[in-house]
Amino acid sequence: MKISKVSYWKEDMKLTRPYAVTYVMHDSVQNIFVRLDGSDGSYGLGAGSPSEHVAGERMDDNCENRIPEIEELLIGKDIRSFKNIIVQLALIYHDKPALLAALDMALHDLFCKHIDISIGSYFGVRLAPIPTSITIGIKNVEETVEEGIEYKDRNFKIIKLKIGQSIEEDIERSIKLREAVGKDMIIRVDANQGYNVDKFEQYLKETNVANIEFFEQPMKPAVVHDMLQLSSEVREICAADEDLHKHKDALRLVKMGRPFGIFNIKLMKCGGLTEAGRIADVAHTENIELMWGCMDESVISISASLNIALACDATRYLDLDGSLDLASDVASGGFKLENGILYPLLDKAGLGVELL
Repeated sequence: MKISKVSYWKEDMKLTRPYAVTYVMHDSVQNIFVRLDGSDGSYGLGAGSPSEHVAGERMDDNCENRIPEIEELLIGKDIRSFKNIIVQLALIYHDKPALLAALDMALHDLFCKHIDISIGSYFGVRLAPIPTSITIGIKNVEETVEEGIEYKDRNFKIIKLKIGQSIEEDIERSIKLREAVGKDMIIRVDANQGYNVDKFEQYLKETNVANIEFFEQPMKPAVVHDMLQLSSEVREICAADEDLHKHKDALRLVKMGRPFGIFNIKLMKCGGLTEAGRIADVAHTENIELMWGCMDESVISISASLNIALACDATRYLDLDGSLDLASDVASGGFKLENGILYPLLDKAGLGVELL
């Protein structure tokens, strides 16, 4: 079966709940979408959420005059050679990870539909479904507590709290959130590169009563060596996010002496399922735990992340809430969400998503 048509477009999607991180306020998001039609009548879907702040990838770079270029690369290619196609695409779009991720997952989706299996079956899903965290952005104490109680009432099991702007307020928000949601709710924090060693150690000391599960990207990638000043016990419960984009970064962090005990894989950072699998192999070999994260994304790419996550033995944590606050999406399906737990659709061919 050959690829007969390529469709490529972008969508502006409003968020139902605007939020802040240390570097920007978000009230909407743009995603790019790929549809690959096969000569047998099937189609594969891919989606990407470019981030200039995280990956240096601008939306305009992705959407300006791309269709003829992508058509030339893909039309007429045999989908059975999709792995070789991805290798070639990675050489061309190595600096555009969200675009590459969208193309990578669309090729996987189309291939799995061609042979009539789910993408989870293709990767070999073997882990039981895992709860996803749901994110609270940087807000005042009252709003943080209110949102935390709402998520508890909606039966989510895990909250990821964004911090990193004001250490005094970060400490207060963390403690008050714990008091509000009780001892059984898991709380993780994401500092989004907002601290240095001294501030992070102060935060650790003064939030000990909040029983934080782990800490994501406390410092900027430029000072990753400063992570080695922390105790090995603390580093083991720190997750690399902006410090980890591709397979080569995973190898670099291992050689440095393990500044992080957790790797956060995002398809929009690494460039798709193929590169994500290479990072996961490093984590498995080095006994490093895996977290799977996301940007604000369509159910298309969240489904892709979920299925490969549950096929990797090192996976321990999911942060795949990126589609939950979208006011609209171009597709439906992909997974079921029940009581904060994400269930892949293993009885559906490909990613299990359909265009609306």
